[in-house]
Amino acid sequence: LLDQAATMLNAPVNAVPQAQASPGLLLNYDLYGTRDDDGQLGLSAFGELRAFNAWGVLSTTALSRVTDSPATGWGADTVRLDTTFSRSFVDSATTLRIGDAVSGSLGWTRATRFGGFQLQRNFALQPDLVTFPVPAFYGQASLPSTVDLYINGLKQYSSQVPAGPFQLNTLPVVNGNGQAQVVVTDAMGRQNTLDFAFYTASQLLRAGLSDYSLEAGFVRTDYGMRSFSYAGDPAASGTWRHGVADWLTVEGHAEASAGVASGGAGGVIEVGHAGVVNAAIAASSHDGSSGSQVELGYNWRNQRFNFSVDSTRSFGSYRDVASLYGPPPPKRTDRALAGLMLGRLGSLGMSYVEQEYPGQARSRFASAYYFKSLGHRCSLNLSANQNLDDHGDRSVFLGFNLALGNNVSISAAAQHDRNGTLATLDASRPIDPDGGYGWRARVQDGDDTRGAQAEIGYRAEQGQLLAGVENRDESTRAYADASGALVFMDHQFFAARRIDDAFAVVSTDGVADVPVMLENRPIGRTNAGGDLLVTPLNAYQRNKLAIDPMQLPADVRIDRVDAEVTPSDRAGTLVRFGIHPVHAASIILHDSGGRPLAVGSMVDLRGRPASAAAVGYDGIVYLEGLGAHNVLDVHAPGGRCTIRFDYRVTTQAVPVIGPLACREKQP
Repeated sequence: LLDQAATMLNAPVNAVPQAQASPGLLLNYDLYGTRDDDGQLGLSAFGELRAFNAWGVLSTTALSRVTDSPATGWGADTVRLDTTFSRSFVDSATTLRIGDAVSGSLGWTRATRFGGFQLQRNFALQPDLVTFPVPAFYGQASLPSTVDLYINGLKQYSSQVPAGPFQLNTLPVVNGNGQAQVVVTDAMGRQNTLDFAFYTASQLLRAGLSDYSLEAGFVRTDYGMRSFSYAGDPAASGTWRHGVADWLTVEGHAEASAGVASGGAGGVIEVGHAGVVNAAIAASSHDGSSGSQVELGYNWRNQRFNFSVDSTRSFGSYRDVASLYGPPPPKRTDRALAGLMLGRLGSLGMSYVEQEYPGQARSRFASAYYFKSLGHRCSLNLSANQNLDDHGDRSVFLGFNLALGNNVSISAAAQHDRNGTLATLDASRPIDPDGGYGWRARVQDGDDTRGAQAEIGYRAEQGQLLAGVENRDESTRAYADASGALVFMDHQFFAARRIDDAFAVVSTDGVADVPVMLENRPIGRTNAGGDLLVTPLNAYQRNKLAIDPMQLPADVRIDRVDAEVTPSDRAGTLVRFGIHPVHAASIILHDSGGRPLAVGSMVDLRGRPASAAAVGYDGIVYLEGLGAHNVLDVHAPGGRCTIRFDYRVTTQAVPVIGPLACREKQP
């Protein structure tokens, strides 16, 4: 109860860097084509066009399809998918979207696609922010000491602490039940160990933190089939979560449209170290009919065992906005899951799902799986699924995987269901994320189907190509795919792989072939125009970019050799290192008698008042900013003189000019 000042250890630092975005355009594309042995041809193209600057990102996506069949002939259609302008506010961790979006939702509500506006909390804008409660441990040191923190036997943190009380905040390394030890070693070498049990749940919000989503507009209908199909009646919804305490998070949701309104409240509670309970209740009104919905769930986990159960029931005529344009909410949804880690013996789990919609028969499924690693290169997995309402509807799967050298793996699998038994043998070498070749070969044989597949792919900096052939039940088809991105920034076009996150264009001001590094790792060299597209970068995080000055010409000046870049999401930023040619030369100056000018003589480049330089040994002076025709005014101990000479720009090392005779300056 005493108000003592405590030393805070490992306190979270939420320094929010300011994001940057430069004007530019980006086109992500994915082209896919097929042709079978019946002469049917299919072509499809997916594209995403983005325009971005410091104000935000305008994005639109579309899908085009072309078919050619001997029976029906040519056919083509194009459908727009989503068009959205988004602007993010990093300090408040919120994003404003205008256009097509998906409404916010909770575990007991349903989301809808709509067109309108949305204001939503976006924790991704502050990646270092820990949103759920993490345990804090308290102790006291009688002498200056060292504090070490161990989580489940692994050392996580160490720091010095002065005498007095201290508070140690843990890192979010455990989700579920855990055991912590705080070891305090004082200046005399004496140790004191404090044991703590804790429970961490990512479903909770830490105390004082809020999460929300507000939207209004018109529900999207026939998505993927029609470009501009929206409901005629407006709709609005709001979702809110707030951390009242580290052990309690409350939540609420409300939505309304023409003829329907629904709303509810719930909460997530940590029950000591015994797990987390979630509960919610909601009510609705639809065309004079009312209904309600109740949800109750529980989950607990530690390093070896996890268990969760959840049940949602609706009563009466419970409806939401999504039910106006699709099926109503289910009358009953029950889920149960249990998993166990057995160490060297592997892991196993079981699940149960039951669901019932109004006017339809219920469906119940039970499943189980087992996974075992057989050394460092082999693994075995077994799973089974059973329809509890149709005993003949069951499936069993057995798989074996073997990892070979050079990233090559072989897998064999067998599956049995009511349609028969199917055996599959697969060998593959995935394409490396950094680029290169990859391939896959697959054969399968079963009671009702047989076939084979061969595929090869290549990933370059400019995109990815994939081609293959597949045979199934005496029908053969060939396919090919090309994906990548085109970027327009700094008055240049760049070809790249598909870009889903942030990126940067590095400019060396026209100097070509300059090595560029990302986080001290070589990432590429600038092109003939002095630019390099660098992907991907982490949005709203500091990314270190640098150039190697030892690879630059000697006659240039560099403003900086590294930069910390914080791009905004799905946008690019232009990074200039400020490389300027200086047109320099080392000039050998002699007096009228042919002797080197005295050391310390001052030289001025006429027309450039700030260019004064001192003559060094052997009459050599280094000057920058030279032009095609130059005049030097020399102030030597023996008097003043003038030198005239011409200069020609070279791409080699700094040239040496002279010796030049200094003629006495005429009055």
